[in-house]
Amino acid sequence: MTENAAENTTANPAGTEAGPGPRKSLVVVDNSAELKAALRFACRRAVHTGGLVALFYALPSAEFQHFASVRELMEREARNEAEQLLQDVAADVHRQTGTFPALYIREGDTMEQLLRVIAEDPSFSVLVLGAGTGSEGPGPLVSAISGRLSGKIRIPVTIVPGDLDTAQIDALS
Repeated sequence: MTENAAENTTANPAGTEAGPGPRKSLVVVDNSAELKAALRFACRRAVHTGGLVALFYALPSAEFQHFASVRELMEREARNEAEQLLQDVAADVHRQTGTFPALYIREGDTMEQLLRVIAEDPSFSVLVLGAGTGSEGPGPLVSAISGRLSGKIRIPVTIVPGDLDTAQIDALS
């Protein structure tokens, strides 16, 4: 398993004399359209509460095992793409909040790794997810967390409808 690829904890890191540190809103990063709504909500919440935003991305485990060099190349490319996506989203968080988010990249099943990251960091105060609004439903992560995994997460979950515009999100947050 990979550990945190990068984590910015320079603004009152947890465990200093100033207290336990700012609370973090955790956002799962993917290429979905609803990410924008979840991110906006988390950023507004962070600004209004003095908290921070944390970004999580799960790399799928490489399943191609025949040639190690090909597998390593595929893993490296996937990690580079994930890091670029996280950097782009982190830049957006910085524009909205004035702070840099904590970044978490893990390898493996998204749900398993998400639960693990939440369990490991007591500064998370909420998980913010964007829900798909199309005919395919809210998405597998929202479905799992609001269903079979609802009792396994130690923090509240905020589900933001993916079709809310900026003004609607700002009014709610």
